[in-house]
Amino acid sequence: MFISVVIPTYNRLPILQKCLRAMEQQQWSPLSPIDDYEIVVVDDGSTDGTLDWLAAEADRLPHVRTIEQNHRGPAAARNLGLAASRGDTIVFIDSDLVVLADFLDCHARSLKAAQTQAGNDAFFTYGRVVNTCNFEQPTIEPFKITDLSRAFFATGNVAIAKHWLDRAGAFDERFTLYGWEDLELGVRLKQLGVKLVPCPAAVGYHWHPPFSLEEIPGLIRRELERGRMGIEFYRKHPTWNVRLMIQMTWLHVALWGLLSLGGRLNERTLRPLLQWLIDRNRPQLALELARVFLNWYNVQAVYQARSATPTAE
Repeated sequence: MFISVVIPTYNRLPILQKCLRAMEQQQWSPLSPIDDYEIVVVDDGSTDGTLDWLAAEADRLPHVRTIEQNHRGPAAARNLGLAASRGDTIVFIDSDLVVLADFLDCHARSLKAAQTQAGNDAFFTYGRVVNTCNFEQPTIEPFKITDLSRAFFATGNVAIAKHWLDRAGAFDERFTLYGWEDLELGVRLKQLGVKLVPCPAAVGYHWHPPFSLEEIPGLIRRELERGRMGIEFYRKHPTWNVRLMIQMTWLHVALWGLLSLGGRLNERTLRPLLQWLIDRNRPQLALELARVFLNWYNVQAVYQARSATPTAE
């Protein structure tokens, strides 16, 4: 098994450095299915010195190959990395993920076990993602209930035989804004009969800075983009399951409308409380509270996009 780790990146140099140094430390036993691996980094038009650093560190990053593109988004970046990959097995991670030394081995062993038992390779492994704001030591973060995910195919931590991606058609590059390009590919993989194999031992620590009020405009913008892209997702796959995923149901309208008091609890009215929590070193709790109005923005964006796209019914 030759593994190609595809990592798109855009202006994330400090955490990308940790990500790649950890990926270079991969180890496996002689009994492992792994023969070797490569790391394909696709720079999506970064302006923070990413390419200069990769060039300067080339001798210390022997598994890394770098590909450049103008800023076109993660779907196009992953497709470019996929096309350039030499491996028979693809691992997708994000550039803000820090992994342990047995990360690839855990994915490979889980894939091999599922394939041996079933007699085919119609599987992908889905590793565990632990969110942390500890930049210095991200891998000491414990797993939390808020880290649970029910996503079928999320590219923060998955491994799959390359030929299934070729058959499914890779990522739809029309998803140019935030969200859904990986889950939409997951729908197509599921239609081909590819199944998910949980692989919690393949842990990735997803770093993000501690929540601050300065982030809120960007988070709101992301929710509005996610709503618009959600309608693109639904146009391709007009099913009830997709409606649930993109929050296009009366239940989501009622839930987030009720919790946000019809939008009255928002970034302005909750600002003092959010800052109070942050000042008391509770940024994660502040973020969870902010998700009330962020989800309300998302639901509104979904229905606004649906109104502007009559075929999305």
